[in-house]
Amino acid sequence: MAEEPPELFGPGFTADPYPAYAWLRRNEPVRWTVLPSGVPAWLVTRYADARRALADPRLSKDPQRHRAAEHASGRVGIPGERRANVTPHLLNIDPPDHTRLRRLVSQAFTPRRVAAFEPRVRELADRLVDGFAARGSADLIDEFAFPLPIYAICDMLGVPAEDQEDFRHWAGMMLHTSGRRGGVARAVKHMRAYLGELIHRKRDALGDDLISGLIRASDHGEHLSEEEAAAMAFILLFAGFETTVNLIGNGMLSLLRDPGQLARLRAAVAAGDEEFVALAAEELLRFDGPVELATWRFATEPLTLGGRRVAAGDPVLVVLAAAGRDPERFAAPDALDLGRTDNQHLGYGHGIHYCLGAPLARLEARTALRTLLVRLPDLRLAGDESQLRWRGGLIMRGLRALPVEFSPER
Repeated sequence: MAEEPPELFGPGFTADPYPAYAWLRRNEPVRWTVLPSGVPAWLVTRYADARRALADPRLSKDPQRHRAAEHASGRVGIPGERRANVTPHLLNIDPPDHTRLRRLVSQAFTPRRVAAFEPRVRELADRLVDGFAARGSADLIDEFAFPLPIYAICDMLGVPAEDQEDFRHWAGMMLHTSGRRGGVARAVKHMRAYLGELIHRKRDALGDDLISGLIRASDHGEHLSEEEAAAMAFILLFAGFETTVNLIGNGMLSLLRDPGQLARLRAAVAAGDEEFVALAAEELLRFDGPVELATWRFATEPLTLGGRRVAAGDPVLVVLAAAGRDPERFAAPDALDLGRTDNQHLGYGHGIHYCLGAPLARLEARTALRTLLVRLPDLRLAGDESQLRWRGGLIMRGLRALPVEFSPER
């Protein structure tokens, strides 16, 4: 008897999309689907096809390559980015502009520079736990996973401390109104206006921060325009906070659901086994990562993908969540194994669009895990797990809240 096709994006799918993705991998690994926004696109779910698609130069990141007009209506890409004039960023451009801009900003995310930022991330994580440790309960999303990457990326960008609460407010609009595109668009507009003003202010007093680096950056005499600098700062903030919020939130939920794996990680943290902590962070990303679908791509010419014929202009969405659970690539893919060593997941992408901020995201994830398990050794879920709710949205996968309990810290 043939398997019934799953209902994509319906009730229950958001909480647990993995059975539907398993059906797609088995039966329609590249499927033409109408998304909740009304935009049709190809969904790519097998690991081999996904890896190939992420690196295929015939799949453009430029929304202007779309054969239809959805990009003009704001249904493709980040809501409000066109109106706020922040479109020329790394997620929307192809070589040679992508090559030039990525080279200019990549110096901010070298392993050495990120490693030098580790004490500040540890300080931020401890300060956030200080805010609720004596209470014995917390919402790990709102009180820890959300503010940690916001303050970290603000520090890296060079946003003054007195302005960072504004960024936290705008980021909250983006996070908590993800199902209502108007709220996201308003937050984008506020951020763009602020970043433009900040760039003007910093021109008179350049520092060692990322925005100052963008202002002074040049590549063979080719300077960043103000529009490019603002768009770059915006996308580093936008891409650098929600992904980490979800990585910490989803990862902690996975651990709290699996006492055996949580005990393994607690023992590794207590023993100072940094190699195991790093492996654990990668496995949590593979198992239930923060980015469910990679951002939009558009075919520049007819091509074949997973046996299906993709027309020029067709949108293609690589389902990272499905590729990470592909049994053709990962042994026991539906099991959480923090010691997994053969783990070349696609959570940070692949090819020329590999996540520029991956070193920072890894640092934040490792620091968050260590801080929470050391400071709150008996951390556990509070209330009924069935009451947990996931945010709607196409690209990101994350919890609205994660209530926890623990022994109050004296």
